[in-house]
Amino acid sequence: MAGGRIVASTDVSVEHVHFERSWLSLDEIGYRSTAAALSDLAAQGAEAGGVLVAVVSPAETSAVDLAELMRGAGRAASNCGTHVVGGDLSKGAQWMIAVTVVGQTDHPILRSGALPGDGLWVTGALGGARAALESFRSGRAPEPHARIRFASPVPRIQAGRWLAEHGAHAMLDLSDGIAADAEHLAAASGVEAEIVLDQLPLHRAAVAVALELRAEPVIFAAKGGEDYELLVALPEQFGEADAAAFERALGIALTRIGTCHRGNGVRLMFRGTRLTLQGFDHFR
Repeated sequence: MAGGRIVASTDVSVEHVHFERSWLSLDEIGYRSTAAALSDLAAQGAEAGGVLVAVVSPAETSAVDLAELMRGAGRAASNCGTHVVGGDLSKGAQWMIAVTVVGQTDHPILRSGALPGDGLWVTGALGGARAALESFRSGRAPEPHARIRFASPVPRIQAGRWLAEHGAHAMLDLSDGIAADAEHLAAASGVEAEIVLDQLPLHRAAVAVALELRAEPVIFAAKGGEDYELLVALPEQFGEADAAAFERALGIALTRIGTCHRGNGVRLMFRGTRLTLQGFDHFR
């Protein structure tokens, strides 16, 4: 990685918190854990430069098991143009995978740069991972596209770089749900993030599963996490023509869902009414 600034992030995936062995293969667990960490590089507009994977596994784990898990980690790294360059191994009561990623960018995009007047945009579609999670929890096989969203999230590395090059002021990935992650951006930037939930782009599986559960699909998707899409604050002059150019370049949608204002906190609006929603919190 010649030139630019070095950026780094780390992410931990824990059995019974982030995944169950009955849901995913070890290859998928390795991939998913690594992709979650690489998503943090995407949110900084960085390219990936290396991955380190530290694994805690149960005593009965075999060398074949570990090779399968690392094969998935290597696949996620390779998909983002990099490699697993090191790590560590230890024994424990359950599977835990700690992934550290290092990247490079000339201009890191932080959470703290959003300005009043900026538009809030989101990549892709939301709620697919939660649709799979709810199916897993009910003992059913998820709809195939939803399962892919849960087991094989795509770190938006190229999307993050495109957005950084086209004026992004602040950005983060959606791991805890739109309400919680918008709060992180608003707090870091010292703005109020107004989000119109009616405008959220919904994964088709989220709509189907929400209706099965007799839930409002928009609220279902808004409360779900681990979509690993990007929430980005872009200058107010960034418009639909720019979003169309993004979609042509990246092959995924970019949807405006809100606006930054002077103030603080998050204002969630749905059908003209203000709502209060909570995203995922490990300690609640």
